[in-house]
Amino acid sequence: MGLLVVQPAAPLSSLVESIWDCVQAQPAHRFDRMLPTAKPQLVINLAQDETRVYDEGLRCTRNAGASLDAPAHRGFTIDTAEQTAVVGVVFRTGAAAPFFRERMDAIANRQVDLDALAAGAARTLRERLLTAPDAHARVDLVGRWLAAHARAAGAAMHPAIVHALRLIDAAPGIQRIAAIPAHCRLSPRRFGQLFREQVGMSPKRYARLQRFHGVVAQARRESRIDWAGIAADGGYHDQAHLAHEFRAFSGMTPTDWMARRSPWHHHVPLA
Repeated sequence: MGLLVVQPAAPLSSLVESIWDCVQAQPAHRFDRMLPTAKPQLVINLAQDETRVYDEGLRCTRNAGASLDAPAHRGFTIDTAEQTAVVGVVFRTGAAAPFFRERMDAIANRQVDLDALAAGAARTLRERLLTAPDAHARVDLVGRWLAAHARAAGAAMHPAIVHALRLIDAAPGIQRIAAIPAHCRLSPRRFGQLFREQVGMSPKRYARLQRFHGVVAQARRESRIDWAGIAADGGYHDQAHLAHEFRAFSGMTPTDWMARRSPWHHHVPLA
């Protein structure tokens, strides 16, 4: 397997967390459950000119070979046959909205063709990637395309959202959300509207999602899991509250996730 992950230089780094290139043999299992994240991800499938996403009943929705995984607070299922040759871009939370000039709350929990967000970009970019000689060339090509598009769009995150995300990420307790608009010098109504447009979900839901990811990160570090202790550390009322939130975001219980977890943080192998 070959995996290359690159963090872009400034100023692109204010919008893009990483650009990655993965080439691997097809996994033995058919499907991966993807844990939801507020970070949008552009996925370009070089093995097949489409992407496939499945609902809980494994009904398939097909998109173009280059598509955006919008911010999500629900998990979804992907086909592992698509993971043999893929290039991806992980945007920072709130950064895809100014980059694509698109409200994230209008496309949340969906996959959207790149051409619908940046006319003509998908086919041209994918074709150029197919002829690139290696992973470094592919990552460099994507980085140059991102930088050019960001300049043309005048993309920049709203400073109030940058500040709010910093406050929530530092302590993702939903009881603190009410105080954040004043920190950002916005009315509660305007702050909530702007946050949903840029991030794709309400501030409270984002805080809950970040708290869920904190639990996942802590559980991944432990060889023996004390779910009651993790619930207390994570600010949940009790273990039942944690289990309810875990199922709401991932579609599985903490025990199911633990039995299936993989080296890939957001991927959970299924049948």
